Amino acid sequence: MDEMKPLKISIGNGRYQAMIGVGGIGAGRFFALRGNHTLGREESRGGRFLEGRDYCKLHIVSHYVKTLLGPEFSVIPIGKVGDDEEGQRLLQEMGEVGLDMRYIRLSPGDQTLFSICFIYPDGSGGNLTTDDSASAKVNAAFVAEAEPEFARFGGRGIAVALPEVPLEAREKLLQLATEHQLFRVAAFTSEEARSVLAGGMLQQADLVAVNIDEAAALAGVPIGEEEPTSVVEIVIERLYRTYPGLQVSITAGRRGSWCWDGKALTHVPAFQVKPVSTAGAGDAYLAGMVIGEVAGLSMAQAQELASLIAALSVTSPHTIHKGINRDSLRAFAAEIKAPLCEAVRSLLE
Repeated sequence: MDEMKPLKISIGNGRYQAMIGVGGIGAGRFFALRGNHTLGREESRGGRFLEGRDYCKLHIVSHYVKTLLGPEFSVIPIGKVGDDEEGQRLLQEMGEVGLDMRYIRLSPGDQTLFSICFIYPDGSGGNLTTDDSASAKVNAAFVAEAEPEFARFGGRGIAVALPEVPLEAREKLLQLATEHQLFRVAAFTSEEARSVLAGGMLQQADLVAVNIDEAAALAGVPIGEEEPTSVVEIVIERLYRTYPGLQVSITAGRRGSWCWDGKALTHVPAFQVKPVSTAGAGDAYLAGMVIGEVAGLSMAQAQELASLIAALSVTSPHTIHKGINRDSLRAFAAEIKAPLCEAVRSLLE
């Protein structure tokens, strides 16, 4: 654990002591397509598998939070993997970084969540993800088994509800977090936006973290290809009417990110780097926002830290950049001449 070189944050005297999260745990491969035109419904297209390893959301966020906050901060993921080779490998990798594995279970007879990420030559792409995996068996009753952890860290923890498990599991996590006064973070996919609104999930969230497409789906507005600022403003306005205390984080890839802290909207441009793979950048960013909350940063300051972590993450072919720690972030920030505020720079010293 010492080799992880966490950020300079005093956990023992801090407000938060743990993160409890639910979400998908799985693996995947990257497939580079030939040609930039959109894959047709009945088209056969050539391409090749890339070397990068893909990981799912709960694993990515948990990894960065644990490695950058260190052994004093508990990270408790809740999820399931299949009793297969991929599942066993993921269990080993998660255990190696010191995650609390008591609520990660094998699901006999089910496969571990797996996805194929297809990438066009211009860097855009999409995912094909199994929907009958072990992660799909994570339900409210399973999440409820972890209630003693919510009680143990009542008022001193962060709860993170991530996609790739059913909404009922995420809603249960946020319910428990509300009962035990944890800081609550919610995320969802574009196709889930309507259900999230109908179910009142956001009433039990302090921070909603989405990308620009998910935000647009949540607000029911079209998204322009070039300029997302107007979409962001509409999203914030509509959410503020119903959820005036809700904080909002919206990422838009190379166009940067926006954060609403309940009073002001801030935009941080994306740091200019040559990406190897942008997959997983949004999850790295979310981990940075969680870390910023633990560190006591303002939302705008946390946004800078999250942007830095995301920028370094895309220099790896894998969706978890295992070389990210305090030293590598400091060196990277110096290399790209990142204009960081003093509060963020002090975490890297």
